[in-house]
Amino acid sequence: MSAPSASAAAATVAEVSPHAAQTIDNIGASGAWWVNDLQHFKPSAQAKVAQLLFSQQGLNLSSYRYNIGGGGTAVTTPARAAEDFLSADGTYDWSRDKGGQTFLKYAARYGVQDLIGFVNSAPAQYTSNGQSCGGTLKPEDTAAYAAYVADVTDHFAKQGAKFDYISPFNEPNNNFGDCGQEGMQVPVDQRDDIVRALGAEQRARQQSTSIIADESSSTVSFNTEVPQWISQPGTAQYVAKLAHHTYNNPSDAQLALINETSKSVGKSPWATEICCFGKGSTGWNQEYDPTIDNALLMSQIIYKDFATAHDSAFQWWVALASGYGTSPTETNAEGWNDGLVYYDPDYATDGNQSLYFTKRYYALGQYSKFVRPGSVAHNVTGAPSGVQVTSYDRDGTWVVVVNNTNSTDTPLSLHFNSGTPVRAAQAVRTSGTENWANVARPTLTDGTASTTLAARSITTYVFDQAPKGHNGSQDQGSSAITGALQGSQSGKCLAADATGATIATCTGTADQAFSYDSKGTLKGAGGYLTAGSSGLTAVADRTGDADQRWLLNANGQIVSEASGKCLDVSGQATADGSKVILYSCTGGTNETWTKV
Repeated sequence: MSAPSASAAAATVAEVSPHAAQTIDNIGASGAWWVNDLQHFKPSAQAKVAQLLFSQQGLNLSSYRYNIGGGGTAVTTPARAAEDFLSADGTYDWSRDKGGQTFLKYAARYGVQDLIGFVNSAPAQYTSNGQSCGGTLKPEDTAAYAAYVADVTDHFAKQGAKFDYISPFNEPNNNFGDCGQEGMQVPVDQRDDIVRALGAEQRARQQSTSIIADESSSTVSFNTEVPQWISQPGTAQYVAKLAHHTYNNPSDAQLALINETSKSVGKSPWATEICCFGKGSTGWNQEYDPTIDNALLMSQIIYKDFATAHDSAFQWWVALASGYGTSPTETNAEGWNDGLVYYDPDYATDGNQSLYFTKRYYALGQYSKFVRPGSVAHNVTGAPSGVQVTSYDRDGTWVVVVNNTNSTDTPLSLHFNSGTPVRAAQAVRTSGTENWANVARPTLTDGTASTTLAARSITTYVFDQAPKGHNGSQDQGSSAITGALQGSQSGKCLAADATGATIATCTGTADQAFSYDSKGTLKGAGGYLTAGSSGLTAVADRTGDADQRWLLNANGQIVSEASGKCLDVSGQATADGSKVILYSCTGGTNETWTKV
């Protein structure tokens, strides 16, 4: 097949799903490490940082991760040795961690929705090696550790900074034995013990703080280890959200398994840490790159977390950092892409308290300023090559975030399959030369927004309800997307009846068409596609159950909301009548489908 012409590409219309996917809980960053330096900055500089992170004029973060320190015993990097509050005699010194407390209280005063306390290491007196790194929590101190975390929670609640969530261990599959930072290993069979002990302690104190876990550093660890510990009796009741990191640079298949794992235990997943990618890849690399190139990599990670893993939150690692290498304004191989904003590592000797912005700061803001808690994600299918689109609805206001990774301007037409009238209210762009710049708004005709995306840019569009009597841009919307579903590998179309689901030669006739509606159902000539105990069938009645609800992912996957598994042509077969089943999403072309 020849490449489409420019006019054909321009005519392609992406579809905003009529069906809601996950609800977004928050978007945020952490206060690890940098607060230890910023405690020495002028109060005016600290206030400026707080404004940059928490105000509506800044990132307007809806979550903030406060590091509950482990005391820093034996940690070789001073900035990564966070003070704890527990003295050797069992008393508390609440004057410690001055920098951490300063920014936690700023976050509370700005009204950040979700304050999260997270632990890298328990206090050294509770660890197996008496250090804040390289050890494990002593089993006999599990209850004491739970009481300590609950004491910290109680203290800050009285200070007006109530934790909404607690994460009692971080990257438990890593032993942090090099002691470059705080951290403790938590074996799989100990994680449920800690969760139950902390959950019981919270319940006994009537604390309303919830637990998130297990903050695995890779999606592979998450998918293999979470089911083991959360299935232990009495554990799942205490877990509010499942937290994962993505340092393994996961494929779409691995991200899809996040959704499947979470569905299997009835919890929502959060992406709670990532940083330090570069050199043109979303994989771990040492580099400092303040440009739009690295910002687009960040935005692509957020896009995939929301659109493929169906995470309900995205949380960046450290909001500030000092490791910019040889220059705070130029890409270099000596620094690290861990911060959003940077400061001089030699501030203590040269007195420089200037702040240096990266495009990552503005890239995160393209989401955090607009995709607010309670926004509901709607998948977008059919976007042009090199363009990634996520869409969110909140009380009738639509927010659409678009990455254009292409080196040329790219046309985009986007159709809203919604009954809500809309008008283009705002367009904000970050590019190589722009930072949250107000740009031309899309035109809107019959529910389709049309625009041209600037090369190498991230743009956020806001569409709100049109006023009564407004002409020309009202969208009564369609209630469904209709068409045949063609398998990418086989070239055959999906068919289903009471006996099962198969593929068949595409005929273009109405009996192969499926209607995908706001309820998430796929209705064909044989009825509603249903994932039953005996396999896929089409049934006449709509039940409203999860086994009849589906997500049409942007990458072509059709995902069962009941199981998180994909429609899969069994055995990668291509012949007419080959069976279609549910199978873990592998990223194979036998699991990708296109509306025709």
